[in-house]
Amino acid sequence: MSTFQAPKGTYDLLPPRSAKFLAVREAIAGPLRNSGYGYVETPGFENVELFARGVGESTDIVTKEMYAFETKGGDRLALRPEGTASVLRATLEANLHRQGNLPVKLWYSGSYYRYENPQAGRYRHFSQVGAEAIGAEDPALDAELIILADQAYRSLGLQNFRILLNSLGDKECRPVYRAALQEFLRGLDLDEDTLRRADINPLRVLDDKRESVQKQLGDAPLLRDYLCDTCKAYHEEVRELITAAGVSFEDDPKLVRGLDYYTRTTFEFVHDGLGSQSAVGGGGRYDGLSEMIGGPALPSVGWALGVDRTVLALEAEGVELELPASTSVFAVPLGEEARRVLFAKVTELRKVGIAADFSYGGKGLKGAMKNANRSGARYAIVAGERDLAEGVVQLKDMESGEQVAIGVNEIVAELEARLG
Repeated sequence: MSTFQAPKGTYDLLPPRSAKFLAVREAIAGPLRNSGYGYVETPGFENVELFARGVGESTDIVTKEMYAFETKGGDRLALRPEGTASVLRATLEANLHRQGNLPVKLWYSGSYYRYENPQAGRYRHFSQVGAEAIGAEDPALDAELIILADQAYRSLGLQNFRILLNSLGDKECRPVYRAALQEFLRGLDLDEDTLRRADINPLRVLDDKRESVQKQLGDAPLLRDYLCDTCKAYHEEVRELITAAGVSFEDDPKLVRGLDYYTRTTFEFVHDGLGSQSAVGGGGRYDGLSEMIGGPALPSVGWALGVDRTVLALEAEGVELELPASTSVFAVPLGEEARRVLFAKVTELRKVGIAADFSYGGKGLKGAMKNANRSGARYAIVAGERDLAEGVVQLKDMESGEQVAIGVNEIVAELEARLG
């Protein structure tokens, strides 16, 4: 055994379970590709200030969870704790917003890092697929993204998830609510850190998961009672568009996302089969983020869905994904001439798109057939000197056990016909 292990709170993705993660990523990305979203990939680390300004200096992510470090050149960098700020930074740097085709619609997939107490569904290294629509203020965009996420989950066979929906208002109406909430919070029995957070961003207190805090928030003022007419109309249109698309949701007037940049539409996908870590994804509108990080006004909306938690949700429901076979054909050569011939045929099969593998290491028939079974291949090709002398190989159906001789030059065409 190696003396090294994966760092605490991280995990290795290994076959066969890794195939499930890949399938989840593809399922989430599929509806986005079909809806005009292009792929973007950003560095695994960014300037610390990008997240301090964008995510919010009062958030737990920035104050407690971010992996920050100083380079040899004196730069302050951080492993990315979320994707939106990085994607918006990349959009601004490349001037995608100036190319005359707004919104800029992007999707991404990658690993993110937060220093947290590891538990089921919460890791220090985790995987997300995200989507951002940058540069347009339109309720239809908010609705589109919620519908696409719902579509992705339905395509996986996931059923027992709920969509929670709320509006956080805008720069016109939220300050009034903020003042009312601060006044309410000052009358509670809260520790100094929480009171300090209430002074900086009182909405963050509503997102506090501690029972001692939550039980005091029952009579907290609700933001929906403070929304201006414009925000009310905007939110109502989002609700109507989602409903018309046949997507079910629950209004949650206490829903607050954990990042400072959200405005107006905010939503969360939760799965009750995951215990305390019930959120599998979420997002919302962030109309002021571009200006926070030094860009022009670019109203935007987006979400991120956790691949890790989605896999856990599928397992909680007992959903078995239909995964493509990693190997369809397994070649078993018996002797040097057979090794040369069958290796060439395996290469031909791969060229026409058939997943094929080969018995390496000069194993005997018994050991090689064990490998063929373990590979999950539907067919095995077996050949020895006598077979090749007759110009044939033995094609074995690994499910039925049926075995027939076929010509060496017929291998590719026969397997294409059988595998469709």
